[in-house]
Amino acid sequence: MNDLYVQIATLEIHPSQIAAYRLAVEEQAKTAIEKEPGALALNAVANKDDPTRITVFEIYRDRAAYESHLKAEHFLRYKATVETMVKSLKLTLVSPVVLATKPHA
Repeated sequence: MNDLYVQIATLEIHPSQIAAYRLAVEEQAKTAIEKEPGALALNAVANKDDPTRITVFEIYRDRAAYESHLKAEHFLRYKATVETMVKSLKLTLVSPVVLATKPHA
């Protein structure tokens, strides 16, 4: 677990772009998980009280997998697509304490 690269992305989306952003981040995350062996988890959630606030929890096998993700065609397409939708972005590198997930249906 020490080699994992884990970060939290905190975004603010323009209110008129929430639906479009959700589609873009869903496509990007699903493609990354499907095509990138080093992308282990990409989970995006919206604040219930303020849906313009999106948090993405990302887990990669290691830093090299994260750097590879940044160069992937689908990620570059996502970045170009959401460039004008995102008002702010903050990336926070975190250390895992416990990662527990139950497969969902």
